[in-house]
Amino acid sequence: MTTNQFAAMLFQWTVLLLLIEPNAICLQLAERNRSHITLGRKGSSIKLGSTDNKIYNTSSRYIRTTSTTETPTEPATRPPRVTTSKQTLTTSTIVKLFFPPVKPVTTMFPVHSHRLHEKLHLGLVVPHTSFGKREYTKAYKSALDELKRSNKVKFNFFKSHEISVHMAMNSLTPSPTAILKSICQEFLSVNVSAILYLMNYEKYGRSTASAQYFLQLAGYLGIPVIAWNADNSGLERRASQSSLQLQLAPSLEHQTAAMLSILERYKWHQFSIVTSQIAGHDDFIQAVRERISYMTDRFKFTLINAVLFTKASDLEDLVHSESRVVLLYATREEAVRILSIANDLKITGENYIWVVTQSVIENLQTPSQFPVGMLGVHFDTSSASLVQGISTAIKVYAYGVEDYMSDSSNANLSLNTQLSCDGVGESRWKTGDRFYRYLRNVSVEGDTGKPNVEFTADGVLKAAELKIMNLRPNLGSQLKWEEIGVWKSWEKEGLDIKDIVWPGNSHTPPQGVPEKFHLKITFLEEAPYIQMSPPDPVTGKCNMNRGVICRVAGDADMDKIDVAMAHHNESFYQCCSGFCIDLLGKFAEELGFTYELVRVEDGKWGTQENGKWNGLIADLVNRKTDMALTSLVINSRRESVVDFTVPIMETGIAIVVAKRTGIISPTAFLEPFDTASWMLVGVVAIQASAFTIFFFEWLSPSGFDMKTTALQPSHRFSLFRTYWLVWAVLFQAAVHIDTPKGFTAKFMTNMWAMFAVVFLAIYTANLAAFMITREEFHEFTGVDDVRIRKPYSHKPSFRFGTTPEGHVNSALGKYFKEMHAYMKRFNKSSVEKGVEAVRSGELDAFIYDGTVLDYLVSQDEDCRLLTVGSWYAKSGYGLAFPRNSKYVQMFNKRLLDFRENGDLERLRRYWMTGTCKPGKQEHKSSDPLALEQFLSAFLLLMGGVVLALVLLVVEHAYFKYVRHHLAKTDKANFCALISRSMGQSLTFQGAVYKAQDILRRHRCKDPVCDSHLWKIRSELDLARVRVKQLEKQLEQHGIKPVKRSDSDAPSSPMVNNCPPQSSSPSTCCGFRKKVNNVDNPAEKFISAADLLRNRPIQRSHFSPKDFTSRMNTVSPTFRTEIQEMETVL
Repeated sequence: MTTNQFAAMLFQWTVLLLLIEPNAICLQLAERNRSHITLGRKGSSIKLGSTDNKIYNTSSRYIRTTSTTETPTEPATRPPRVTTSKQTLTTSTIVKLFFPPVKPVTTMFPVHSHRLHEKLHLGLVVPHTSFGKREYTKAYKSALDELKRSNKVKFNFFKSHEISVHMAMNSLTPSPTAILKSICQEFLSVNVSAILYLMNYEKYGRSTASAQYFLQLAGYLGIPVIAWNADNSGLERRASQSSLQLQLAPSLEHQTAAMLSILERYKWHQFSIVTSQIAGHDDFIQAVRERISYMTDRFKFTLINAVLFTKASDLEDLVHSESRVVLLYATREEAVRILSIANDLKITGENYIWVVTQSVIENLQTPSQFPVGMLGVHFDTSSASLVQGISTAIKVYAYGVEDYMSDSSNANLSLNTQLSCDGVGESRWKTGDRFYRYLRNVSVEGDTGKPNVEFTADGVLKAAELKIMNLRPNLGSQLKWEEIGVWKSWEKEGLDIKDIVWPGNSHTPPQGVPEKFHLKITFLEEAPYIQMSPPDPVTGKCNMNRGVICRVAGDADMDKIDVAMAHHNESFYQCCSGFCIDLLGKFAEELGFTYELVRVEDGKWGTQENGKWNGLIADLVNRKTDMALTSLVINSRRESVVDFTVPIMETGIAIVVAKRTGIISPTAFLEPFDTASWMLVGVVAIQASAFTIFFFEWLSPSGFDMKTTALQPSHRFSLFRTYWLVWAVLFQAAVHIDTPKGFTAKFMTNMWAMFAVVFLAIYTANLAAFMITREEFHEFTGVDDVRIRKPYSHKPSFRFGTTPEGHVNSALGKYFKEMHAYMKRFNKSSVEKGVEAVRSGELDAFIYDGTVLDYLVSQDEDCRLLTVGSWYAKSGYGLAFPRNSKYVQMFNKRLLDFRENGDLERLRRYWMTGTCKPGKQEHKSSDPLALEQFLSAFLLLMGGVVLALVLLVVEHAYFKYVRHHLAKTDKANFCALISRSMGQSLTFQGAVYKAQDILRRHRCKDPVCDSHLWKIRSELDLARVRVKQLEKQLEQHGIKPVKRSDSDAPSSPMVNNCPPQSSSPSTCCGFRKKVNNVDNPAEKFISAADLLRNRPIQRSHFSPKDFTSRMNTVSPTFRTEIQEMETVL
């Protein structure tokens, strides 16, 4: 802290206290400063420090210096007149003007001229009394002598140091000038290393403020203070924590701990706090809350309310509260007024117990307004206790000095502060914080049977002892405070109490809770909040798991009825259970009341009809019942006539619909992939792969070698056969395929096969999800859905309704008039009937409270119901009471507690959970698949059949109309590259290949077949020779055989000889083909006669050698074809 900051702080506190006692200070200023002092605008610029170190005194012949030795001098001159027109008023000038030096009250041991010991200066502030000075001096001298003679603890610092005590006696309410004088002139001038501040005043007003001021100034200067304040509870906790203070008196925390120990002893769980505007009232409430939190594991407290008393009406909260135990923190004068008003409000009787603090008891005086039986906590604040506190404080200081000087690290750190209000030295003692830590860590031996004197990290006494006081009758009509026990903070069971006189002169303690009261509760059943079932017909009672007895008969029906016998009749009494019943049980346990459950007679929730209320609300308005308990929705109309608690659960208007089993989509087999994916596979992947494979095969030397025909006649491959390969590999079809010959084409085929494996794996993995029957339902967005809000806009209109009585019908009638008028024809008398109508298909939807519909949906065994859309008009359920009921606040308090500790959530989970769970339907997965679940597969097959018929028509159209035109244009046989079948249909070579295939498939496979074939062929040759002979014989006789056409010889297409030069159709073969505009060369050497000629037959094949000689004149292409044909034959 800088010098300027300290000066500013002094000025602020001085101004503050000037406002407290302006008259006294002004008189002192007028008396001490006869000269006129003028402060200009610059007067606020105060500097701590001046070159003028002299302090003038007009009434003494001594000049005060920083030394404790007093030297007689000549009378000092008067201080000069001070103006601020051209100079700044300094702090030293203020000190000279306000605090003329006086002879201090300094008491110390005799000082020898040669000064063998170094002095340790210690300040002492005590109350001002006429004969107290001698007693205080005796106390600290005795304490010092005892320390020097101590055999248990050796104080080595006494060998080189001597403690000098400087005592200052303060009045009850010292002025700011007196406080500054004590610090500046009496303590800082002698370099005190600590100050003992002991006061037993308990005014909790000016005295507390002056103590606060003194302690804070000492803290800012860095001087430790060992305090014993009777009114320490009024000190600001934050300010005291920032100061270097050790408190020897019991603190506010000790008082609250003792008070709560009394409550714990008598099992008083709930209480209230009443405080005035006394200093520290906020700290008292905070200390109570912290102690409650600390004792949570051991004992549960409930602070119902904390009342700050400023006027009489503030105590009305206690009248309507369920609290019967009150903790009071106020001054005695304020407590008199508070308890007088409490007595008028009837909250001081035998059922109420008031526990007060030290500030109320003070010096044990007993005003007549205090009720008998009060309890309080108290510690002795007499002069004797204060004197004992001086001795303890001296010991704490001595122990701290011993520890400080025993530490070698402090050898160069002096305990002389070297501070001054005249600006000499430092503005704060830097060693003060270090010395304070040694003082705080001491452990001073206590009295017999008590623990050592020790302090917490905040400087608060660890072990404290408080007396428990009881206000009881004395002689006559007087009351007196009598000690009945002691509370010791260091003992686990620290409370020891004797007999007590309780309020109302009772010998038994009050219960601490209100007396049991009885409530008549009206209800209306609705699952799961309240459900009814018949009672046991024999006992007339309800089982433990079936709820409590509730009356369903009206008041008129109960006249002249034996109630005991009526319990056996379910038309009079039922067993009620559910969420609200369990909640009511918790209320009854916590609040301690009895109740009677009665069903509302008209069975209605409560709506206005012709300006009058019906149902539950009517009973509350007419005060026929104390409370309505059910799933009653809170709305503005109801709130205008009855009082609701905070909501116990949120709700809103919802819609329930039923699931309908639909058929599988015809395109379900396509749904595993989206349209873009299918286009990518079908248009890009398949086409690119097919063309790539064929192109590589056409380029490959092992394949086509960039020609129109393959190098090997047996290699059958084309573009269409490539497509066949690609499709077969993609779908893993077990069909015959032709593979390419080229290495590159084969590699590409394998790549396509890998793609097909991955594709099929992904496809089949997702196909199951789309090949199942889908459940359909009406997916409304909520009540404001256009199909609901405007039912006539959709054809056919949806059928939906609600119950005719209740909040939902009222809300829809108010906000959706068209919808409300339309749905009247579909309304049901109860929500159960409405839900059943949706399940059976009678209604498309049912509108009701969301939480009720959620419960009914969860109870559906088939899980065919569900709620859709968002809730509309969100509100909540509440407990309803008549207007201005005194029970509303206590139920609200408990509801908030239940919500905070999770009781409401546990009840909700228990009652709102139904049997419809996802795991329940797992057994249905083993049921046989219905036709609709794989209907798309049949549709795919039917589509394939239709497409095959279309392709058949295209094939016939090709052979009939397209082939002969295409044969003329396809000179280079390019069609064979696209489709081998198409190429064969356009050339003779293709016909030969086809014949080769037929003959190869029909060749004999064993020797027996060959032998039989040879025999037949030999017989055929002989027959031909015979026929030839007969023809020659006929020609010799002039008869020429008639030549038959192909139509006359069905057994062979070439049995007649057809000379090449003949042009007659009757003498030619059955058909003639032109190749390159030239007659077919086969007509030149193939004839019936040639075929009937004998030939040498071998086992594997036979070769007509004369045909070979004649083929030399034919082109190489046709010669090769004929050779292949002859090889086959």
